[in-house]
Amino acid sequence: MDANVSPHRLASQSRSGTPAPERAYAILFVDDQPQSHALSSSIQSMLLTFDHGLIRELRLDRPPANALSCELIIALREAIQAAPQSGSRALVLSGAPGRFSGGLDVPLLLACDRAAIAALWREFYALLKALAGSPIPIAAAITGHAPAGGTVLPLFCDWRVMADGDFKVGLNEVQVGLVLPPVILAALRRLVGPRQAERLAVGGLLISPHEALVVGLVDELASLDQVIDRALHWCQALLALPAEAMTATRREARADLVAYFERNEEPELQRVTASWWAPETQSALHALTAKLGKKTTASS
Repeated sequence: MDANVSPHRLASQSRSGTPAPERAYAILFVDDQPQSHALSSSIQSMLLTFDHGLIRELRLDRPPANALSCELIIALREAIQAAPQSGSRALVLSGAPGRFSGGLDVPLLLACDRAAIAALWREFYALLKALAGSPIPIAAAITGHAPAGGTVLPLFCDWRVMADGDFKVGLNEVQVGLVLPPVILAALRRLVGPRQAERLAVGGLLISPHEALVVGLVDELASLDQVIDRALHWCQALLALPAEAMTATRREARADLVAYFERNEEPELQRVTASWWAPETQSALHALTAKLGKKTTASS
């Protein structure tokens, strides 16, 4: 067990040993049986870590959709911050086969009070800051569907490879009544350019992997069984470069992304939190939750 990773935050690998429809997913082992870190706690398992030599994989493991709760957001931030101290020189962020992340856990969050929602957004911004400012490169292995928050996380990584298939990716916040937070819009604009960022964000569009590749939302497509492997290969290629030159150039290239978090975030956080409680937003979120509940009932 890696002493630098908080034991109450990471998952017991045993949960994913026997997949069940809509509840668990098979673990994809890449390379020569990577070393795993399996930890258990009284809370639900949320994150698996695997060391592939100098590259650490952080795999979201919160079935059925890897939806982001406050606990998972904190766990991921802590794991990202701990990795360099434990000797890792690159990170891969992955999800379950077919489902990278469904974004924020809206049904869970609708039961939260104002203080809890304010805390959630602070923790989410802290996670994005950790991704943007990581001293080691991070590749996002988008293993399937990645709406809303599932797209946000890769925006702040260094490189993105997505599984090719019948999957959707994009920032559909507007469709469910949420104002897209400015820092996320800025990261999207940085990645795809002003015109495409406007089209994707204002329309709340969910797009196919192929369109995501065309507009620059992802950097590469791979078959589902190869997406994590491709992320590992990208990390390996970067680590093969002269370390000081690569690190210094990367730091300069990402300075604009890091700068988003060096300003006073408080006014923006207050606006984002307030927008969650707007009547239109609450109505749309409750409608979304009801729709999700009907789908769950129909499939059970």
